[in-house]
Amino acid sequence: RYEPTWGSLDARPLPAWFDEAKFGIFIHWGVFSVPSFGSEWFWWYWQKEKREPYVKFMEANYPPGFSYEDFGPLFTAEFFDPNQWADILRASGAKYVVLTSKHHEGFTLWGSKYSWNWNAVDVGPKRDLVAELAASVRNRTDLRFGLYHSLFEWFNRLFLEDATNDFKTRKFPTSKSLPELYEIVTKYQPEIIWSDGDGNAPDTYWNSTGFLAWLYNDSPVRDTIVTNDRWGAGSICTHGGFYTCSDRYNPGHLLPHKWENCMTIDRSSWGYRRDARLGDYLATEDLVKQLAETVSCGGNLLMNIGPTHDGRIPVVFEERLRQVGAWLKVNGEAIYGTKPWRAQNDTVTSGVWYTFSPKDGKVNAIILNWPVSGTLELGEPRAKLGETQVKLAGYKELLKWVSLGEKGMIIALPQLTPQQLPCQWGWTLQLTDVN
Repeated sequence: RYEPTWGSLDARPLPAWFDEAKFGIFIHWGVFSVPSFGSEWFWWYWQKEKREPYVKFMEANYPPGFSYEDFGPLFTAEFFDPNQWADILRASGAKYVVLTSKHHEGFTLWGSKYSWNWNAVDVGPKRDLVAELAASVRNRTDLRFGLYHSLFEWFNRLFLEDATNDFKTRKFPTSKSLPELYEIVTKYQPEIIWSDGDGNAPDTYWNSTGFLAWLYNDSPVRDTIVTNDRWGAGSICTHGGFYTCSDRYNPGHLLPHKWENCMTIDRSSWGYRRDARLGDYLATEDLVKQLAETVSCGGNLLMNIGPTHDGRIPVVFEERLRQVGAWLKVNGEAIYGTKPWRAQNDTVTSGVWYTFSPKDGKVNAIILNWPVSGTLELGEPRAKLGETQVKLAGYKELLKWVSLGEKGMIIALPQLTPQQLPCQWGWTLQLTDVN
């Protein structure tokens, strides 16, 4: 049994499924999807920081006295089809999904009895969105279902009262935040709890170690549950399950602890925003690059999309997800279930990232730029005459190569038209029997 101490909790081995999965989809959806302007931090930027673009946006488009709470009934989800979402998630090639059950605004996407009249069952869609998506994901896909949950809430008066008391009082976590966490775990049995938003309060205020001890010892998901590192001020990148360290974290080198790169397809927002331009969205080749770099350095990639207030996954996000899925259909062996190799990227040719497939002993070299010359020099793998074989994923014939001894090898790539290439972005060379 785990004790409610970081020493004990941090010693828990991470369930193997998480490292093998490599790729998940993050979904930021909530009342912030109604104004869908600027950022999912809309309420904070408008009311607290009074940032000019947000104040002007409200003055120009909403009557005087319109409050953020007035957006609640406008969060309608009339086009939300959880089966369609599940099909898009499955097509992306992702192995898990993390839905924002509650962001810093405090609105819960399930009918929480601790969030009276500020949840999706009482207000807006009048539906339990968490239950619906969980059911569809479990019925139609092999993805694991996870939930994001914000510890703090920007404008909750109990939290603000505790903060005024330097967190010596604990009204908010005992009456709101912790009961919600126990509620979503027992009700929906998620396999990831993605905690966030500590409000600068320490983990002792949140009783994070007490909750995690229950989660690991007695909860219905104790054997498969995976958690992150955002459990109070100072815990990030130090305590918990896998490390996130910061948003869009991509160290570019091997880390000794399992980590995750959570990032957004829209470069500047996690929630949907109507004011986004095409150039604000990462292209598929950028996403493939992020995936290759992250996995080669031992991380998982959690790629975020933001649905609309009426429950649609915008077509640009759907296209990106389906394209990454098409790439994974060809190159998945270089991603799923792999381990980091002794070298993460090549020393001679840039844009080459390595992974290792332990089952068949293959070294995978993911090349992000197809060489114009038709030959590729790799400085890291040492080929063995008569033994080493080189294959291009998605292409039938073996490739020819020349050994450079200690300096690596040169590989001749097939002359293919763009239509004949196995995929459009990033190609995998599978090397067997290399030192």
